[in-house]
Amino acid sequence: MARQEALSLWHAVSRDHRLRPTLEDSLDVDLAVVGGGFAGLSTALHAAGKGLSVAVLEAEIIAWGATGRNAGFVVPNFAKMDPDAIVAHLGAERGERLIGVAAGSADLVFNLIERHGITCDAVQDGWIQAAHSSAALEKIRSRAGQWAERGRPAVMLDSQQTEALTGARGYAGSWMDRSGGVLNPVAFARGLADAAETAGAQIFEHTRVTSIDRSSDGWTVTTPSGSLRAGKVLIATNAYGGALNPTLQRTYFPLRVFQIATAPLPSKTRERLLPGGQGFSDTRRNLFTFRFDAQNRLISGGMHVVSAGAERRVPRAIWRRLAKRLELPDLPPLEHSWSGIAAVEPDFLPHLIDLGPGLMAARACNGRGIAMTTAMGKVLADWAAGTEGRDLPLPFAPPAPIPFHGLLRYAPNMLLPWSMLRDRLDRTG
Repeated sequence: MARQEALSLWHAVSRDHRLRPTLEDSLDVDLAVVGGGFAGLSTALHAAGKGLSVAVLEAEIIAWGATGRNAGFVVPNFAKMDPDAIVAHLGAERGERLIGVAAGSADLVFNLIERHGITCDAVQDGWIQAAHSSAALEKIRSRAGQWAERGRPAVMLDSQQTEALTGARGYAGSWMDRSGGVLNPVAFARGLADAAETAGAQIFEHTRVTSIDRSSDGWTVTTPSGSLRAGKVLIATNAYGGALNPTLQRTYFPLRVFQIATAPLPSKTRERLLPGGQGFSDTRRNLFTFRFDAQNRLISGGMHVVSAGAERRVPRAIWRRLAKRLELPDLPPLEHSWSGIAAVEPDFLPHLIDLGPGLMAARACNGRGIAMTTAMGKVLADWAAGTEGRDLPLPFAPPAPIPFHGLLRYAPNMLLPWSMLRDRLDRTG
């Protein structure tokens, strides 16, 4: 049973969870997937669809980690790099292939929802990013143009259009990708799990992997009560891998993000804010986001500087920020608060990590978890079916531990006050 203090809003409102068995025997499969989040479940679904035998091993329950702890935004782009910068970074051929994966990632999510009849309060009416300053406006104008040149439904909005679509005042303008949207991430993950099982995959919960060892014909995956022999193994635990592979832990920055949900807003107030149901983010370094769930709860998130007391302090700070930014003096009280750990790569791009012949780790969050990890699963199914890692459309390399990781892993949190100061000094012009 999941520990109550770790549950999110999405676990609380998603009522269709059915318990899955623990692995208590030995099993032979083509592909073993460690981790029951979006990346692992999407890989299992697509690999099983190719006729492979697949087993998913989840240490807790489906959507226990970052998959079940995010805000439910479906965003088909990258957290930091724009397309032209990615081409400069990776080269034209590899860069455009990666851009193509991201570009279609939201459509893939919503197509899977429709194809498999997943009930997850999905709304594909767009994702909006608003510019908090005149300099930021020029940056997002370039961003929208680069995506539009590649055929994406990217449009610019002036300040009046931004206010009309979002209800948020004071922004210089915004851009919208019409293919983005929002959903209930736990319900989506459970739907992916059901679809993967229908396709032939086996899913085991409360099955913690204790070791992955090379064998003559592949890999042996050991758990406290059973084992798997697999031709290939995917580690899809993101920032929740624990001590399974210490090298992996040093290749990313673990970023703890808090989320809150208020009690439902009155209908009159709700009509002013995001009347089209989009997701909203701005360009502040101390990012401001908001969206609604199906019951008109207002949802937002934020970070912390000091860990002590953060569970009580940070949700209240996020609530106050919501009230101020959206001019809501009568904002309903907090109803849910939770936190999760995101894995942030130094270049903010998705990565496939080569850990040996037939052993792969995959990470794609960087604040874009739902869309990118689902799309990554489709790519990883090709790998499981025989495509070489170097031929996949995502960066593929051996693990690259970050120098001085023990100290630098705290940098995103420690730099937050400086980011907030710079935000205050920016001007909308």
